[in-house]
Amino acid sequence: MIDLTKLFYFIFGLITLIGGIQGFVSAGSRPSLIAGGVCGVLLLIAGYLLMGTNVNLGLVLGLLICLALAGRFLPAYLKTRDIWPSGVEGMLGVVGVLLTIVAFVKK
Repeated sequence: MIDLTKLFYFIFGLITLIGGIQGFVSAGSRPSLIAGGVCGVLLLIAGYLLMGTNVNLGLVLGLLICLALAGRFLPAYLKTRDIWPSGVEGMLGVVGVLLTIVAFVKK
């Protein structure tokens, strides 16, 4: 389960980074660039931590970032029904939370 969670963090991190860059390029949004960059990099770090002996730290970091992204984007999606970025980031955040909880239990 750790391997699946690690892969998910890497993919979600890249999607979040790309979303932040896209938000900056298309709308000139520095907050999107900063938040997407920070959250994306932290998810990549969480995935990296799952490759070594810091599995608990990686899972906690991943859980916190997934919760933050779900908490930010799900309400926005419910309000606007925009698939990108709100729907994608919100749903991936929820999947990340669930996957992380299962990884904690099965570890």
